[in-house]
Amino acid sequence: MNAETRQQQILEQLARRGEATIAELSARFDVSEMTIRRDLNQLAAAGVVVRTHGGAAPAASGSFEPPFGLRSRTNSESKRQIAIAVAKQVLDGQTVILDGGTTGLAIAEELVGRNITVCALNLRVADILSAESATRVMIPGGLIRTGESSIIGSEAERALQNFRYDLYVMTASAVDASAGFTEWNIEDAAIKRASLAASRRTIAAVDSSKFGREAFARICGLDQVAAIVTDAAITSEQKRELSVSGTELLIA
Repeated sequence: MNAETRQQQILEQLARRGEATIAELSARFDVSEMTIRRDLNQLAAAGVVVRTHGGAAPAASGSFEPPFGLRSRTNSESKRQIAIAVAKQVLDGQTVILDGGTTGLAIAEELVGRNITVCALNLRVADILSAESATRVMIPGGLIRTGESSIIGSEAERALQNFRYDLYVMTASAVDASAGFTEWNIEDAAIKRASLAASRRTIAAVDSSKFGREAFARICGLDQVAAIVTDAAITSEQKRELSVSGTELLIA
C-alpha cells in the first residue's frame, strides 16, 4: 500500500472512530510507528487532522475534506471504469454540466473530442476538455476554490440559471440511503444544487467507497437523480437500499 492510499484510509478510520493512536494505526496497516508518525504529520500539515497525545483526531468531525492529492490516488481504476460508463450515457450534440473532483477529471478524459458542449465547474476539467476543438467548453463566472480548482460562489450559481442543460454529471463526497448525496464543502454543495436545477436529467458518478457515508453539506436526495453509476464493489445491502429510492443503478 502506498502512502497516499494509507493516508486516505487513516482519514476514513478517524472519521468513523473519532481518534486513533499511533500504535493502533501501526498494527492496522502493518507499518512502523515512525511511518505512521510521518503520515499523521503530513495530514496535520494539510489541515485535515490534529495531533493528539500518542495519535490523531479529525480536524473537524464530519466536515473535513481529504486533500485532492490523496483522493486522486484512491480507487483510480474504479473511477476510470465509472468514467467510461458515464461517457456512454452522453449523446453527441448534448449540453452537459460536469463536476470536478477526481472522478470528474476521469470523466473529462473520456469526453475529450466529443461533439458536445460542456459547462465545466472546475478549471482542471476545463483544461482537459479544451484539448480538442470538437468539444465546446463553457466556464461560469465566480470564484476559484484554492486547492480544488472548483468554481464556486453566487455569481456562478446565477450563471447556471441562464441556461437549460440536457445533462448534469454530478459527483459527490458521500452517498447514504437516508442522508442522500452530501459534500464536504458547503459552497461546492451549493453549486451542485444549482446545477441540478439547471438540468433536465442528472447522473451521479460515485465510486463504491462513498456509499454508507455522510459528509457535511447536503446536496439532494437519492430520488433527485435519474441514475447512479458506480463500480462493482458496491455491496448487496447497498444495492437494496438504492432500489427503494427508485433510482436506476448502473454498474461500471
